[in-house]
Amino acid sequence: MAHSVKVESKRQVSPDVVARRRWWSGWPDWAGYAAAVWSLLYGAAGLYWALGGAGYPFAHVAEDHSSGSLLEPSPAAVVAPVIAAVGLIGVVAGVLMARQRGTTRGARRLLLVIGWTQAIAFTLVLGDYTMLALAIFAPLWLVFAFTGVPGQDGGIGSILFWHRNNLIILFVGGLLWTAATLAYQRRTRGLCVHCGRGGRAAAWTTAEAAARWGRKAVLVCVLSTIPYEVTRLAWYFGYPLGITDEFLKDMQDTTGMLEIGLGLAIASFLGSVLTHGLVHRWGEVWPRWVWFKAGKPVHLATAIIPASIVSVVLIPGGVMMIRGGNQPQGWGTNYPGMLWIVWGAALGAATFAYYLRRRGTCGYCHRG
Repeated sequence: MAHSVKVESKRQVSPDVVARRRWWSGWPDWAGYAAAVWSLLYGAAGLYWALGGAGYPFAHVAEDHSSGSLLEPSPAAVVAPVIAAVGLIGVVAGVLMARQRGTTRGARRLLLVIGWTQAIAFTLVLGDYTMLALAIFAPLWLVFAFTGVPGQDGGIGSILFWHRNNLIILFVGGLLWTAATLAYQRRTRGLCVHCGRGGRAAAWTTAEAAARWGRKAVLVCVLSTIPYEVTRLAWYFGYPLGITDEFLKDMQDTTGMLEIGLGLAIASFLGSVLTHGLVHRWGEVWPRWVWFKAGKPVHLATAIIPASIVSVVLIPGGVMMIRGGNQPQGWGTNYPGMLWIVWGAALGAATFAYYLRRRGTCGYCHRG
């Protein structure tokens, strides 16, 4: 009895920690309901579009107001009813996951297929480079709001129109379905819903193994960015590498266009440099040149959150480039961007390896 009380006391969490975790720490409990609500709303929109309602987001529109989604353009009479049906299925699946129902082998397998299919489709497959642009240009949106967007006639609305905003909504739904399905999968396997521990750990998840394959993942990240960086730098300095002379002249005549390409190349290079922090000590302990943090441990979230976001948003951008295929302006327009899929996958792997190396004892299940 005394031993059980002692063990239980170790599991107590201080009130201030509980307050800080109030909403986020409960994600395994509310993710299924959140995914169900999202499916209900988007499914209702699909029903509205199927009945002839305005605003169908995958219709054929002028090129300057279209997106690069896999579903665009497509007829509302075909796709909208599918959206409504998928929404209905999502409502049922999300509630069952949240309530921990469907634990038999067949039902569990069906729910996992539904959940992961929606997570992958909404997050990685149906989108375009919109989320990547939001992540990269986040510091510039305020500037664009006042100066306008280079190469566009209007302000932010000229690049964030409904067909693209719809893809942001889909992306959010994909994240919700990822969280809901992951929590359900862990619960039904008897694992900790927060860290995934509890079963027999695979050899590749040890810190030593993660250090080895994490370094290889970082190398792939760096190599996959080079074609994009080299082509954009060449264009800025007047060399039509991978594009026609006419296309280079058009970009030179468009105010700010080549500067944006240069900025993206620099951002890509800096991202490659920062990626090395996932396998070097300065990614674990703040270096001396960061004077206000020097010598202090780098919090896991400081590295994992931005790296995870970038890894996820890179993949749909690369998928879009593959769908675009050959372009009349030359291979330099699309082919370097196709490697964003490789970059995103490798960055995700490197980030996961970093997590496996540095994770400590779970604050919820106390394993590790």
